[in-house]
Amino acid sequence: QVQLVESGGGVVQAGGSLRLSCAASGRTLSSYAMGWFRQAPGTEREFVAAITWTGISTYYADSVKGRFTISRDNAKNSVYLQMNTLKPDDTAVYYCAAALKGIGATTRGIDYWGKGTLVTVSS
Repeated sequence: QVQLVESGGGVVQAGGSLRLSCAASGRTLSSYAMGWFRQAPGTEREFVAAITWTGISTYYADSVKGRFTISRDNAKNSVYLQMNTLKPDDTAVYYCAAALKGIGATTRGIDYWGKGTLVTVSS
């Protein structure tokens, strides 16, 4: 049974930073693309960032490009999301995701999901 557990969420003022972590257990995910999605109240889950299994390529939603950085440590079976210059619009539950066939801009093809961590950005 694969489990993805997110941590690092919290309340931060606009302009601040947070670093989210996602630790996988149950199997090694070094061959999986990993990513982050988010969901604000009343909205659909949306893509934030993804990283290939090699860690060489990264992809970002336009809304976070230049502010967020995704990284992974396969030795620790973990993926991270460094979030800088946070805005109130970034407020959402952030979900970690893993997909063997890659992660695109939708939720299709995701093999594993975490339960989420809440990020609240106050103005």
